[in-house]
Amino acid sequence: MKKVFIIAEAGVNHNGDIELAVDMIDAAKRAGADAVKFQTFKAEKLVSKYANKAEYQKNMTGSKDSQYEMIKKYELDVSVHKKLITHAKDRGIEFLSTAFDLESIDMLNELGLKTFKISSGDLTNLPYLRKVGALRKKIILSTGMSTMEEIDAALKVLVDSGTLKRDITVLHCNTEYPTPFEDVNLKAMVTIKERFGVEVGYSDHTLGLNIPVAAVALGASVIEKHFTLNKNMPGPDHKASLDPNELKLMVTYIREMELALGSGIKVPSKSETKNMTAARKSIVAIKDVKRGELFSVDNIGVKRPGNGISPMKWDSVIGKAAKKNFMEDELIEL
Repeated sequence: MKKVFIIAEAGVNHNGDIELAVDMIDAAKRAGADAVKFQTFKAEKLVSKYANKAEYQKNMTGSKDSQYEMIKKYELDVSVHKKLITHAKDRGIEFLSTAFDLESIDMLNELGLKTFKISSGDLTNLPYLRKVGALRKKIILSTGMSTMEEIDAALKVLVDSGTLKRDITVLHCNTEYPTPFEDVNLKAMVTIKERFGVEVGYSDHTLGLNIPVAAVALGASVIEKHFTLNKNMPGPDHKASLDPNELKLMVTYIREMELALGSGIKVPSKSETKNMTAARKSIVAIKDVKRGELFSVDNIGVKRPGNGISPMKWDSVIGKAAKKNFMEDELIEL
């Protein structure tokens, strides 16, 4: 089984503080994540100055400022990106970032990113999809708020623009923060895999750790989850994120689930083979049997241990003559 790729989503939980962003890279590495992901954007290219915040953003940050004013302070310029990329490389964890506008796509490409993450909000952004698709990089595509038809259309744009289908992983996602469990619809991830023949994963916004682990059990090859260094910090995403200890626990649970899923081939495992003799049964004499006496339900039965004739051969034993004397509870031999 291919190892699940775990993305620790830093997003904008750095609050515009480069040192906090560096600390988040370190925390993601310590937790065992494969990648740490940020967000790359120019506020004036991403959102109108008159755009309202999402409802969850209002709940977390209030409604006094606009969405533009809120995200403007979270911008990271190219020099910061270079520092974070270098730091991630030094720590041995992959740096990822979601570009939210066309200029940011160019910047991340020039910085050498090999994988591009597309947010749910750009699933229906034709110019954006064409630009990313033309890069011919690996793509991770989130699908929050979407229909199967919209996913199909986005995949066609990416492939027609030059990206190989095998290089695209589609993440099932719900964009509500936090996502109610009844809205997760995790089986949709399986439907996406079956319908489009792509690798699938899951971007999680629920509270807790159990849903990402369940997604792995259903076949997710990528898991993405928001984390923060402190849930009480100001900002739109902190409270719906994992703290570093929870992130580490999620990684542990996912790795355990990977081991537990196994190969899918049903054979006795290495650990249980030693139990076969003690737990299985054999055909035994249930009373003393004389040489030449015919085996019947009156003189043989089935008991542990399992290192004798298997009870599955019962019919071939019944009616045979004993070739020697057998004492009660002795394993039958033919």
